[in-house]
Amino acid sequence: MLGFALPIARYTLLEAMRNRLVWLLVAALVAAMVAAAFLQQVAITEAARVQASVIAAGMRLFAVFLVAALVVTAVVREMNDKVLEVLLAKPMPRSSWLLGRGIGFIAIAGAVAAAAGLPLWLFGDALGVAAWTASLFLELAIVAAAALFCVLTLNQVVTALAAVLGFYLLARTMAAVQIIAGAAGSASWSDRLTGGVIDAIATLLPALDRMTQTAWVLDGPGGASLATAVLLPACVYVALLGAAAAFDLYRQNF
Repeated sequence: MLGFALPIARYTLLEAMRNRLVWLLVAALVAAMVAAAFLQQVAITEAARVQASVIAAGMRLFAVFLVAALVVTAVVREMNDKVLEVLLAKPMPRSSWLLGRGIGFIAIAGAVAAAAGLPLWLFGDALGVAAWTASLFLELAIVAAAALFCVLTLNQVVTALAAVLGFYLLARTMAAVQIIAGAAGSASWSDRLTGGVIDAIATLLPALDRMTQTAWVLDGPGGASLATAVLLPACVYVALLGAAAAFDLYRQNF
């Protein structure tokens, strides 16, 4: 399987380079440094903390959108150009194409995460920035897997990208939704049913609110075990999304 998957992964990386991924990352880094210089002038106290907080939040959102858009547009272009049909017509399992694409997109996620963390080394705690960058890589791997699943299911750029961003936003805010639902304090059956539905949805979603925390950049990762709090759940969720994408790929007729 790897004999087919690795060339596809290499093609994915080359495709990202041809789509000016490097220039987009350079532009984002320049914008981050310009924002840092501006914040240094306007911040009254603790300018470094303000700079690190704003840059971390901005680079995180930029990285998520960039990876999601790259995955969706690359696969849709491959479908529209009939390249996917030609590849699947060859004597190789469909899982090889999916594995190759997945490896390539996750490698791109790692490069984007490393680039996003570069400006933070100037302002944050070294160990905290390393933890933030590693966690962002895992978060982007989840986004890439979700985007691959959505684009194979929906086959359209706008709908697939909207589904991925909606999934990401829901996963980021589900903890706050649970708090709001539990704060009502009503014992009616409708409120209990709503709370149960919200808790069930939260169980199915990755806890992205606990990943890539800006507080790590400022004060370090603390005593939290990143392996159990971030690494293991991310790997499990990527595997589940990959299995769902494989199921959807095998049921389609190309």
